[in-house]
Amino acid sequence: MFTNLTTIFFLGISFAHWLMIVSAILSLSGAFAYIRDMFKGKSKPNLVTWGLWGFAPLIATGAALSAHADLWATVRIFMSGFAPLLVFIFSFFISGSYWKLTKLDIFCGFISILALGLWLLADSPLLAILFAATADLFATLPTIIKAWKHPETETFYTYFIGLFTASIVIPAIPIWNIENSAFQLYLLISNTALFFIVLRGYLLKRKRLV
Repeated sequence: MFTNLTTIFFLGISFAHWLMIVSAILSLSGAFAYIRDMFKGKSKPNLVTWGLWGFAPLIATGAALSAHADLWATVRIFMSGFAPLLVFIFSFFISGSYWKLTKLDIFCGFISILALGLWLLADSPLLAILFAATADLFATLPTIIKAWKHPETETFYTYFIGLFTASIVIPAIPIWNIENSAFQLYLLISNTALFFIVLRGYLLKRKRLV
């Protein structure tokens, strides 16, 4: 009977849902790889970026639950924040693991939190998407700058996974309109930028070693 129930469960999962499951598992593997490199003293997360990457989706998860949103969509939102949140939490338990914050980091964090507040207050779905993207952009900027200047403090695999998971979620978008696709496309663009910036540093490092 258990086997039959398991078979029914797996057969009932659509291709789009499988993409979300794979995306969630890979996101966790990217976070664990980053945490591993933190223990080794290699990677040093910017706390503004990773903290907001973690907390913003959790706020969105709460909003989705209160609005009785689709369960699969809500799980996808939650997992997008859970992996960065793990990195953020572990950074406080590993001595000297996080990157020293600058005034620019704090400014970006302030603008990001302000945009998050406006996102929560926005009545229009389009404005909500705009504020959510703005919040994520200003949360991401400190790491973009750090990765450009100090790519050796980032884990290449983590950003490869970030780009890959952002890409495979695209086919799972149910309806191609602004509400469903705009933020996902923004995430694809931002993850692409992060990946190539870290890749640049990785290639430069290899070139110096040759």
